[in-house]
Amino acid sequence: MPTQVNRRVNVHSKLTVVSSRPSGPGKTDPFTAMDHAMGLHTLHVVFYYRTNPFFDSDLTNLRVSLAELLCLYPRVTGRLARGKDGNWVVKCNDAGVRMLRAKVKTTLDEWLRSADECEERDLTVWEDMPDDPSIWSPFYIQMNDFEGGGLAIGLSCTHMHADPTSVTMLLKSWTELHRGHPISHPPIFHLPPLHLHDKSSPNTNSKYYATKSKTETPAVKMATITFKFSNSVIKQCLSKVHDKCPNATPFDVLAAMFWTRIARLKSPPHNNQTQTLSICIDFRTLKPAPVPFGYFGNAFHFSQLSLDSEVVNNGGLGEVVGIVHHHAAGLKEEEFWSDIDWFENRKGETGKYAPPFRMYGPELTCVSLEFEHMNNTCQKPLMYEAMFKDDEKPVHVSYRVGNVEGEG
Repeated sequence: MPTQVNRRVNVHSKLTVVSSRPSGPGKTDPFTAMDHAMGLHTLHVVFYYRTNPFFDSDLTNLRVSLAELLCLYPRVTGRLARGKDGNWVVKCNDAGVRMLRAKVKTTLDEWLRSADECEERDLTVWEDMPDDPSIWSPFYIQMNDFEGGGLAIGLSCTHMHADPTSVTMLLKSWTELHRGHPISHPPIFHLPPLHLHDKSSPNTNSKYYATKSKTETPAVKMATITFKFSNSVIKQCLSKVHDKCPNATPFDVLAAMFWTRIARLKSPPHNNQTQTLSICIDFRTLKPAPVPFGYFGNAFHFSQLSLDSEVVNNGGLGEVVGIVHHHAAGLKEEEFWSDIDWFENRKGETGKYAPPFRMYGPELTCVSLEFEHMNNTCQKPLMYEAMFKDDEKPVHVSYRVGNVEGEG
């Protein structure tokens, strides 16, 4: 990890951006049970652009479009406080978002070739929540200028505020406003009341969540490695498993590939003859979607897939791909609402939610970011539609979840 002396990212200015129109006085916005469940984690996303779409003269317009956007996101500009029941709420006081500018002492291409996960953290500033969060900003934006004109925009926030889809939609909406386009998915902050949904289905995840809530994660230093797969490689992988799973997605293939390879490197715990994989799916992507695509909050669903060790270790990749695909494609709307119901039922007598636990890990966890924006003419990965200039899409987008522990 670079020392303070030879860091390639140097922050040189800070400011606070507030919404252009203030919210009403005294307004508060509560978090859902699922939001509280993500309370231990943070979220960090970096959008890389080949050319910097902003000259120094454009920064004023950039802040103007961001200030206009923030009028639609009072949860982003507010500050955390405790409600009467002891649960977290957002005081919608328009305190603003922290924005930083930094210089990166290398080109974008060299950075993408050489920067590891530890160094990439320098592109997404973060300060842990203090004991008194009344003046602490839960959202940070860092503009990183590369030598030669490249740009990286780093966004950081608490996972309690937003999941990866929400953060992606936040930046995409900003780019649409900046280009003078209408926002394709205006934010929605509240889901329909739980009592309006069918709760007759049993919660198959209750045992899984109960076990996770009691798991003591060893505080071991985690290693990080990044794998890059080109479109041609992914197509080759899909072609190889087509006979076993013709409808496989890139996520199915990659999840199965990592699961089978990692399983071969370690023996089943405590002579257990099964191997487990935690799968995280965005419920906005289900058809029909139980959660609106513009929902700003947490709509990720965690489930566990268990297989006999013999299948994972010695079965063909196509067989495991098919099992992963069947599991992910078989998720139903009722399971999402049952999850919310399970977390709601963990409230104490005063209505306070139970303490959060680590949702990512400690077992191997694969998160599907195959959220796509579909219209009548095209189907594109959502994050690559975040363009500040027409037809100048990001060249790379990176997602990282903070405060993750366990062997993986």
